[in-house]
Amino acid sequence: MNKIIEITDFLAPELDIYARLTEVQLLNREFPEKGLFIAESPKVINRALDAGYEPVSCLMETRHIEGEGKGILERIKDVPVFCAEFDILTQLTGFALTRGMLCAMKRKPLPDVRELCKNKSRIVILDKVMNPTNVGAIIRSAAALGMDGVLLTPGCSDPLYRRAARVSMGTVFQIDWTFLDSDSINEIKALGFKTVAMALKDNSLSIGDPQLTNEKKLAIVMGTEGDGLSDKTIFDCDFTVKIPMHHGVDSLNVAAASAVAFYQFGNKQNV
Repeated sequence: MNKIIEITDFLAPELDIYARLTEVQLLNREFPEKGLFIAESPKVINRALDAGYEPVSCLMETRHIEGEGKGILERIKDVPVFCAEFDILTQLTGFALTRGMLCAMKRKPLPDVRELCKNKSRIVILDKVMNPTNVGAIIRSAAALGMDGVLLTPGCSDPLYRRAARVSMGTVFQIDWTFLDSDSINEIKALGFKTVAMALKDNSLSIGDPQLTNEKKLAIVMGTEGDGLSDKTIFDCDFTVKIPMHHGVDSLNVAAASAVAFYQFGNKQNV
């Protein structure tokens, strides 16, 4: 039986998770075992539940209790459910809820890099990609286009930030990912991966070069939104690849470029 609680007091401490704590505060770097994140929209919440994430509470529009949220409420019985009308929730959270639902959930310990890479043949390395929208879009493409896992350097946005998880359509719960301890790719090379720097360099291979697609273990390295990859990272990679452009366009957004690269290099045996 769900405990439905109508919101009457914006200052109730139970609502701090949704209204007053930042995502960095929810992450709780000092005590990661107590970390939380917010899943937004029924699809994202369902995929998080499918992946075994534990719900703490839910915030939703009243009309969704017997509507789109009904199936989720049946999955999270005994979890407090705070509800109100749309305008009140928008005032509380500061943004319009996507499809009227948020769910606070406990984080899980992140996998070890070596364990994540075990038995993988295609991985993605994101280097200082700071925009959560881009991180979410890249992870969605990685899951859809044959990548086996995603590694993020410390400067990247967290994939469980609300916007990143929503833009990913919940695929952050369907593909393995974790953070690297540093910006160095040497750890990945030591695991037997050939590394491919996606960069705007003239001295580069064609994205269709067969020596790339034929590599047994390949890591695709994507850089930050404005500056791309550093010269050192490019130098440290085994290959550099540039996507051909036309009509005077110099480059693609990192999320769009990732889809092109993943389609070219991804595992296709299960397609």
